[in-house]
Amino acid sequence: MSVPRRSWFTAADCSVADFASIVEESVQPSHYPLAERIDSGIVVYDCTGLRPRLANSQFRFEVLAEWAFVLDSGPGVLLLTGAYDEPVIDAATAVFRSMIEQEKQAGVAAGDHFATAGVNDRVWNALEKLAIVDPEVFVDYYSNDMLALACEAWLGPRYQVTSQLNQVNPGGEAQSPHRDYHLGFLSQQDAQCYPAHTHRLSPALTLQGAIAHCDMPIESGPTFLVPNSHKYEPGYIAWHLPEFREYAEQHSVQIPLRKGDALFFNPALFHGAGANRSQDIERLGNLLQISSPFGRAMEIVDRRRIIDAIYPLLLARKRAGASPRALRDVVAASAEGYAFPDDLDIHPPGGSEPPMAQLDTVLLALDEEWSPEELQDRL
Repeated sequence: MSVPRRSWFTAADCSVADFASIVEESVQPSHYPLAERIDSGIVVYDCTGLRPRLANSQFRFEVLAEWAFVLDSGPGVLLLTGAYDEPVIDAATAVFRSMIEQEKQAGVAAGDHFATAGVNDRVWNALEKLAIVDPEVFVDYYSNDMLALACEAWLGPRYQVTSQLNQVNPGGEAQSPHRDYHLGFLSQQDAQCYPAHTHRLSPALTLQGAIAHCDMPIESGPTFLVPNSHKYEPGYIAWHLPEFREYAEQHSVQIPLRKGDALFFNPALFHGAGANRSQDIERLGNLLQISSPFGRAMEIVDRRRIIDAIYPLLLARKRAGASPRALRDVVAASAEGYAFPDDLDIHPPGGSEPPMAQLDTVLLALDEEWSPEELQDRL
């Protein structure tokens, strides 16, 4: 008879020895035939080799399935080298750095979490801000096929992107090892109030991403990670304990990133921003918290405002021959992909199908080439 799974976790259930037995499992290259290599337990994929083959639907599905395995049953982290072309990254970087400077000058520079206040420059809701400041850069940035593929691999075809810029300046301190949204943002005491099945469910609702906007050698402090640590079930309680933090710091790995690389990992992975020990590298990353349509995103984003800003450009690109998938990738990163919650007094259910989500309406508008005014009326 098998041993039943625990229905509740407490700090008394947390064992560093059990944690170590999971973390120290080796990552087998044979499990990841599409990967370029395994580097320090991180599964690395070369985007230049994958892209030409993604038009084949069977190959695309194989990539989705392998990435889902990496994030769930594998080490929990994958690196996509060359995910972004340099011109796209450079254009977005210029806008992002101007955002940081403008917020500093306006006296609204935001603080970080899991790090000493003032160490980093943080811009919250960079998704919406980018769309309003420069719709063309936004469309180029979020039409990225690798970003869309990673989101779909973990969350399915509908998801909610949120974006936070984080610039760690020379001398910036490292974060403490931690887990992330949802349960990772709770105190140890609060996390213990949720049943074990909620601890197992929480990671499936979010994908963590980081896009490198400059070269990030080890001395600049790229994200440190503890591969396999997401598989330790009481981890949302354990990461608060000093012995687990000490173990995580001793067994974490870092991998240098090049400008345009994209890192994606399970939010239950123990991780944190590294210390920037360089003399002159302002380490700028676009941190992505991408949520399932069935969960609550971390930030409030005015997605209608984004659509109003970018739809005329999307319509122009559609008429100029842009690929349907590229347009859909932008809309998926921008619009609300789930029809609920809705005001069912005003929009009562009809038939057996759910009402159209904002995403469906925008895609229909592009397909039928509605005017921006008609789309606004429909929304």
